[in-house]
Amino acid sequence: MSGKPLPIREAMDQSSPLAQLARRLQESNARFETVRQQLPGPLQSQVKPGPLDEQAWSLLAANAAVAAKLRHLLPLLQQGLAQQGWPALEIRVKVAGRR
Repeated sequence: MSGKPLPIREAMDQSSPLAQLARRLQESNARFETVRQQLPGPLQSQVKPGPLDEQAWSLLAANAAVAAKLRHLLPLLQQGLAQQGWPALEIRVKVAGRR
């Protein structure tokens, strides 16, 4: 083993857990691009893509009011994702910075 560090892309490709994490991150961002188009203008900057796993995908809201509005929009967002061919997953809404 040489002392030379691996470039991040190469390290991710060589590590199954890191490669899986990268795929989930890409899918979360791609799903978000579909959803973002359906959000009212003022909300678009208040929502970010969150974690994705086999059962659910999370949207991160800037505050509780944004989270409440997102919860009301969930049926519309689910429908938009389905129309774009995304597999159905539960969408969880979380306030950013809270656990």
